[in-house]
Amino acid sequence: MELIDNHTHLQDETFRGREEFYLDRAQKLGVTKVICVGQDPEFNKRAIELSQRFEKVYAMVGYCPDVAKDYDQKAEDTIIEQLQIPGVVAMGEIGLDYYWDESPRSKQREVFARQIEVAHEMKKPVDIHTRDAFGDCYEILKHSDLEYGAILHSFNGDVNWLNKFLDLNVYFSYSGVASFTKAVEVHSAVKKTPLNRLLLETDAPFLTPKPYRGHQNEPGYVYYVGQAIAQLKGISLEEVAQITYKNTMRVYGLN
Repeated sequence: MELIDNHTHLQDETFRGREEFYLDRAQKLGVTKVICVGQDPEFNKRAIELSQRFEKVYAMVGYCPDVAKDYDQKAEDTIIEQLQIPGVVAMGEIGLDYYWDESPRSKQREVFARQIEVAHEMKKPVDIHTRDAFGDCYEILKHSDLEYGAILHSFNGDVNWLNKFLDLNVYFSYSGVASFTKAVEVHSAVKKTPLNRLLLETDAPFLTPKPYRGHQNEPGYVYYVGQAIAQLKGISLEEVAQITYKNTMRVYGLN
């Protein structure tokens, strides 16, 4: 059985200097690959460094909504260069965040749409963060070329939003939230998500799944996310692992 954590922040200070330790722990739980997510210049750089150090680590690069206000031509030129580095498999995480509102919403929308365009030009998928912004996120994606795929990271929308996004070339990545007892809308969405659009993630060090909720999350805990998904879907963990592994390999163009 092989699992992939398709969205983790292994470059976070939480893991600094102990990345190999946590990757080994993940390996023991069947997690054979992880994708380290960028979000700003420093995190992008660290993600790439880890992808160069470890064979089982891949990287994404992008400007998340918090730093959309800093995105300019120089930033874009750097991102384009980074997307050509072996091991960099996607643009991410990008998107909209109307909860924290660290960047003006108009700028968030502009930068989100532009990064999708750049990703398409570079033939890469996009990994999307959306919080309190499903409406605008949907409208931007609906008018974007998603030929190379898009992933809604830690999807927490209800079934109505699931059905709308299913009309697009979008995958749904579920995190530890799927294991939370009170996350009933997420549970319903998981049950309705087609198996060929399903991915797993930790978003470590955040969103730790049961049975370790309340403790620091880590890439290996995608195993427990898989368990939660399997229970909700009424299938085995082995089947969830097999399906999500294939989906992740396909959308990110991994070998």
